[in-house]
Amino acid sequence: MALSPRDLEIASEHICHLFFSNFQVENKKLSLFLPIERTKEINTYIIWEKARSFDAKVAVPKIDAKSQSLKHILFESINQLEISSYGIPEPHSGKVISSEHFDFVIVPLLAIDKKGNRVGYGKGFYDRFLSRCSPRAKFIGVSHFDDLETEIPEISTSDIPLHYCITPSKIHRFE
Repeated sequence: MALSPRDLEIASEHICHLFFSNFQVENKKLSLFLPIERTKEINTYIIWEKARSFDAKVAVPKIDAKSQSLKHILFESINQLEISSYGIPEPHSGKVISSEHFDFVIVPLLAIDKKGNRVGYGKGFYDRFLSRCSPRAKFIGVSHFDDLETEIPEISTSDIPLHYCITPSKIHRFE
């Protein structure tokens, strides 16, 4: 929370650069969370903008409270968005893309350990979503901080580890 707006933007730009320098996204499908501004999450809008130049299809999650799941909607315009009760920018309409079609999933996190186990916001939405994705999909966390936790305590059997985590200065690989 102590990051200045400029520091957050620099970290976001570095993460964006590392993502596109290390992953081939041309004509791929990408699941991308949009940042909750009040919690100073990484600005993923810049990833969306650049992915479009590679003809990637980018979908963003929308919480389905009844089923306690995420559905992903093709993100084509800022005009699609509204702020949910959780403070998350979500699309109010658009084409749904099924979980098994994603090549890359950019995952929000609060902390991550050296094995790719993450701490999210505690509702399990992402773990349920990731469990339905194709085995070929790569799960990529983004973090403000280069240092990873040694271990995340209390990992559940339903928790899905990530394949990578991108920080402002490096990519951690967990495969």
